[in-house]
Amino acid sequence: MFAENKLTENMEEIQAFLLKERDKVLSDAEWRFRMRGYGYNLRRTDGGIEVARLPQNKVLGTFEM
Repeated sequence: MFAENKLTENMEEIQAFLLKERDKVLSDAEWRFRMRGYGYNLRRTDGGIEVARLPQNKVLGTFEM
């Protein structure tokens, strides 16, 4: 998916993008909504934040927050 205007599958780049965008919003709900606009579905799990690509909902990875 796209992170910082480039197509990437690199989870480190995606995580950096997601965290940078998280700093711009006030709540987790707003952040998840905003990321859906970029084509990412975020879900909290016991292991951290699970990141999936939309519309297939293919899991790209998980990171701790």
